[in-house]
Amino acid sequence: MPHEQPYQPPKPGPEHRRPDIFIGRWINEGHTVATAEAPSVKIVTSDVYGWAPGGFFVLHYAYGLVGTLSGGIEIIGYDAAGKRYTSHFFDSQGNVVTSTLTFDNGVWTWFGPWAGQGHRATATFSDDGKIQTCLHERSEDGERWLPSMDIVLTKVE
Repeated sequence: MPHEQPYQPPKPGPEHRRPDIFIGRWINEGHTVATAEAPSVKIVTSDVYGWAPGGFFVLHYAYGLVGTLSGGIEIIGYDAAGKRYTSHFFDSQGNVVTSTLTFDNGVWTWFGPWAGQGHRATATFSDDGKIQTCLHERSEDGERWLPSMDIVLTKVE
């Protein structure tokens, strides 16, 4: 009888581990950008990023307030077949936002639809990885982008 090899579960590759810079606890402070329809509101949240079991997906819990709206949960993963990252964000209002997430030259960019408009967010990290500066933008036509939120996350753990 041939000797059977024990089951070896798949292991995350380098693409799966690239979002490791997000892992930890962050304090997020900033503001929304005022529009004709809404004033600027303060943003104060605590964001917690951690690896899901197996190490293939990042779980992101956003606690706190953007004005009067509370946070949500994001799942970030790498699709090996499509060779791309995807983000699924579930907010406290029952919305689900699916974005393509790219990494280029140290900059992470989320891109996708949200609230009937185009949405993108660009995150840049400090050299030591402890400060994340993130600009959120919106577009009605996909060509002209307007700032919607300006935030800075500071890693506290």
